[in-house]
Amino acid sequence: MGIGMRELIIILLVVLLVFGAKKLRTIGSDLGAAVRGFKKSVSEGEAEDSADEVKQIKSADKDAEFPEVAKRGTDSKIDRGA
Repeated sequence: MGIGMRELIIILLVVLLVFGAKKLRTIGSDLGAAVRGFKKSVSEGEAEDSADEVKQIKSADKDAEFPEVAKRGTDSKIDRGA
């Protein structure tokens, strides 16, 4: 049991009487602007996601090894065992 055409017309007439034609026009334009802004931000977010994927550089080489870091790494393993 959904809303039929008769019920929909009655609801729209009540809303028109409560808010008035001028107020409904501004509500409609504000709602339209909000939907356009939402769609724009979603499309910009998708564009950023695809741009981030392109910017990532994958390297097949091994990372550089620094003696200080390697030494600290082995010292911390010794300290944990003691």
